[in-house]
Amino acid sequence: MLGSAVAARRLAAAVAMACWLAVMLALSGCGAANTKIAIASAYIPLPTTPGTTVAYLDIRNNAATTDHLLSASTSAGGHVSFLAPEGLRGSTMVMKLVPEIAVPAGSLMRMNPNSYRLRITGAGHLQGGKDIILTLKFAHAGTVSVVALVTDPESGGGSYFLN
Repeated sequence: MLGSAVAARRLAAAVAMACWLAVMLALSGCGAANTKIAIASAYIPLPTTPGTTVAYLDIRNNAATTDHLLSASTSAGGHVSFLAPEGLRGSTMVMKLVPEIAVPAGSLMRMNPNSYRLRITGAGHLQGGKDIILTLKFAHAGTVSVVALVTDPESGGGSYFLN
């Protein structure tokens, strides 16, 4: 009887630890301990035009109000601006420069080639398979940083095809 009680406590402790570990792993890709804004799946394709590339990421706004992405910077230097979809011209998505990006309350915004994105110009050398830090400033949530993998679209290097 005593052995089964010990085994039950050990099992409960193992389940609790596994749950804690799962939560920690899920949050580790979110970019910060800030629970209002969570960032994941950040990647930067190697530049196809010298000196210019983009960054894609997922932003989850867990707050009850809309937040606004006001600015961004990279550990590789350069200037980060925001692009928003303007519409299709033929089969090409036309993008326009915007001063900020609204992230609606309780939503997930997935930046991708046909949606919002960060444009990076004048950054230092970017090497496929290496990480850089994106630092994002939000109106309400403040500053949130996330690791972004530099990917090579031609070879599928990094997580390019997973995002």
